Amino acid sequence: MPSVDRAALIERYAAGPAELSAALAEVPAAARTWRPNPGCWSAHEVVLHCADSETNAHMRIRYLVAESAPAILGYDQDRWAVTLDYHHLPLEPALATVVAVRGNTIPLLRRLSHADWARTGRHTESGSYSADTWLGIYSEHLHQHARQIRRGLEAWQQRGPAAAH
Repeated sequence: MPSVDRAALIERYAAGPAELSAALAEVPAAARTWRPNPGCWSAHEVVLHCADSETNAHMRIRYLVAESAPAILGYDQDRWAVTLDYHHLPLEPALATVVAVRGNTIPLLRRLSHADWARTGRHTESGSYSADTWLGIYSEHLHQHARQIRRGLEAWQQRGPAAAH
């Protein structure tokens, strides 16, 4: 990947927590645990997922850069949401985790060498997995979930007067 493209993705990655926070701030407290459809996550669950995903991502890039041919573990995000009972875990520390983990990773990303970016491991679900692959995924991850939160809010608002209660 050209370094100018990589730099743009790193900036996109850096902007993710603010975008997620802004989307969550738009959701009234009464709507935060509402699910748009069965099997869909509430805004609260989305943020808890982001915290778990970001802590996994935090370690994935470190394994890719620091270890020789690392195994990158996949996980069942839907199972985590149910098993860990995301609605009963606090929202604010999860959002703070997202901010902190990204804040800790951004300086690392900005100083990786071309050789570091070329390093690969093996993901247990998707096979070959490079640092560039990681960046492509996580530069968009929080933005995708911010859009998901906003779609959920829109669905909640379209329910009409009952949505206010």
